[in-house]
Amino acid sequence: MIERVLEPEVMDDSEEADSYDRMDHSQVNRCFVDDLLAAGPLGRDVLDLGTGTALIPIELCQRQSECRVMASDAAVSMLDLARYHIAVASLEQRIQLHHGDSKALGFDDAMFDTVMSNSLTHHIPEPKQVFAEMVRVCKPGGRLFVRDLCRPNSLAELEALVATYASHESASSQQLLRQSLHAALSLDDVQKLLQQLGVAPETVVMSSDRHWTWSMQKP
Repeated sequence: MIERVLEPEVMDDSEEADSYDRMDHSQVNRCFVDDLLAAGPLGRDVLDLGTGTALIPIELCQRQSECRVMASDAAVSMLDLARYHIAVASLEQRIQLHHGDSKALGFDDAMFDTVMSNSLTHHIPEPKQVFAEMVRVCKPGGRLFVRDLCRPNSLAELEALVATYASHESASSQQLLRQSLHAALSLDDVQKLLQQLGVAPETVVMSSDRHWTWSMQKP
């Protein structure tokens, strides 16, 4: 297993945010929402942590008319782009933006029916507190659905993933993916952290050749 190499926790540089936004995330976002909807009922109130430019909340609201989303991110530059995307989609009444730290959310306990997150935890040096906050703000009987990149076993495997999924992207976008794979947790990392919080490790599985997914209903 290659060593974890951290990248900046908050991607709050406008050029980096623009570069991220220009990448084609459509297939990954559709797959995330497909799997989220297949996992079980969402309820009305959804929290999306590390929302970035809010493309997943938009995809979800376009397909699920009953829900509303609190879309949270620590990066103002990402939220500025998110605000534009939400306006273009005419979803201002259903998606609310929130600027905050996922390690110390200002929300009440058991506030949301569903807590979801895609590609957040690889930005966090110590993700256990983020996982704990996700559990805290989710209602009993609510759904937790979290997905992120999985750190490859070798540099050769990492480069193969970059070639497979970003060869059509710019050099800077390829480097962003390379850095994210380096910074990602392994499946074993995630399972051990969640086990420390009393969460069954089998709720986390490999869901693609480069992603792990944590999906469960909170007791």
